[in-house]
Amino acid sequence: MKLAVTGKGGVGKTFIAGTLARILAKDGYKVLAVDADPNINLAYTIGFREDEILRITPLAVNRELIYERTSIPGLPPGTFKLFPKVDDIVDRFGIKGPDGVMLLVMGTVQDGGTGCLCPAHAFLRNLLRHLIVERDEFVILDMEAGIEHLGRGTAKNVDIMLIVVEPSFKSIETAHRIKKLASDIGIHNFVAVANKVSTKEEEEFIKKGLDKYSIPLLITVPFDKQIAYADLVKVAPIDYAPSSPAIKAVSQLKKSITEYMTKHDPSCNK
Repeated sequence: MKLAVTGKGGVGKTFIAGTLARILAKDGYKVLAVDADPNINLAYTIGFREDEILRITPLAVNRELIYERTSIPGLPPGTFKLFPKVDDIVDRFGIKGPDGVMLLVMGTVQDGGTGCLCPAHAFLRNLLRHLIVERDEFVILDMEAGIEHLGRGTAKNVDIMLIVVEPSFKSIETAHRIKKLASDIGIHNFVAVANKVSTKEEEEFIKKGLDKYSIPLLITVPFDKQIAYADLVKVAPIDYAPSSPAIKAVSQLKKSITEYMTKHDPSCNK
């Protein structure tokens, strides 16, 4: 299954993505976690050591690799391959972490205009297509905050989109825009995960807001000070507080996703 985790900045999507990756791996699944966020935080959440993280170079800024894969000898500058070779990238640049989770840090391309196509974009787009179409494993994509990546269609072939929300109006509105753009590029399975919920009133606020836009709420993750403290000390939340209420809630996410997909996607019953 291929999952894209997205939402407004600061809602805790990286916590959800990284913790879910560890839980799936602990259950014996082969898991590839992909950090497609400019801020390289997924590695910390999964539980990589700091010295390992400091050695990571996001693929988006690996100019030598991108030039090697996209250049066409003998043709003028500005000409590049639209479909470069990417099938060996995970084996070459992926790093194995706790419980066997494989991490690939893509990063994002920062350029002067939206919608432009450059060699780096072509490389990352083809890599993402390979990951979500051809890899036979759980692929969890921690997408950049907001909705810009969906505008480029980079998440087109994911099986399900997890939209992480918190008790705020802006978070709900971002979820609405994500759903609209996701629908435009052919994604039909999207659900919400409510995070950092402290009270019944906050949970009801989220449910009401999501119902307005017909976005099903899959699980509610309670606000948990232990998760915030794990971030301060740079320890993976699942290692720092494995029995915390938030971790227990995320542990139910795999079952909830499977039940949702079995009910809403006929291909899951084959």
